[in-house]
Amino acid sequence: MTDRIRAIVTTVRRGTRYTEANRILAAHTAKTLGIPNVLRGNDSIEELRERYGVEAVLVARRGLLTLVTAEGELFFHPGMAHLRIKNLLLGHGDHLVAALGLTEGMSVLDCTLGTGADAMVESFAVGGTGTVTALESNPLIAAVIGDGLAHATGDNYEMHAAMRRVTVHHADALRYLRTQADGSCDAVYFDPMFRRPLHESAGMNALRSLADLRALTEETIAEARRVANKRVVMKERQGSAEFERLGFSEIVGGRYSRIAYGVMEL
Repeated sequence: MTDRIRAIVTTVRRGTRYTEANRILAAHTAKTLGIPNVLRGNDSIEELRERYGVEAVLVARRGLLTLVTAEGELFFHPGMAHLRIKNLLLGHGDHLVAALGLTEGMSVLDCTLGTGADAMVESFAVGGTGTVTALESNPLIAAVIGDGLAHATGDNYEMHAAMRRVTVHHADALRYLRTQADGSCDAVYFDPMFRRPLHESAGMNALRSLADLRALTEETIAEARRVANKRVVMKERQGSAEFERLGFSEIVGGRYSRIAYGVMEL
């Protein structure tokens, strides 16, 4: 696995009060991923990328990881999860929570971690007695978002607690599903990367440059149906032909939203 990771890890160029934390994080990341830990010196990220012939550079910055590619930078940020959790606290609904049918104590397998926003909302919805396991096929994305969920500070207690409860695995969804027992979780969720992005940003561009852009297969959905005992849910564009192709006949979501959720009741 490690010989296919074209990346290095380093720290920020200038010393800060996080210097020791950055050094420890860089060393730990290099060991975990099996990639070179490079002293930063005065080199720019672009110079390091060219010198080592890599596509991406992980940078330990303020005690957290940032992934830098030619397309942009990816770092952990709760994004819209903060507002969604706040709405749930106020008693308002969330389309994903409703689609998955989440309640306290349920177990969720999120097969597409991405930025981690959905996993945080799922974790809040199932509470301290529930579980959320999130898979990410790219080891660099898994490292950045997994590190953020484990160590970043939440905006409030509920978000902080929800972040810490998410368990992240670097794994291919189909391969992972094949190893799971029948009915071993309540719900399985997929949010495949849209072939045409809804919006552009430096973070999303960096994510897309490394994300798995393959469409879901019928075998993957069949395995998800075997593993889940309540629901399988897929997020896609409104009107996407993927829903019909993969057998999702129930479509839910916001009336004016550009996205929708396909739901399979089991």
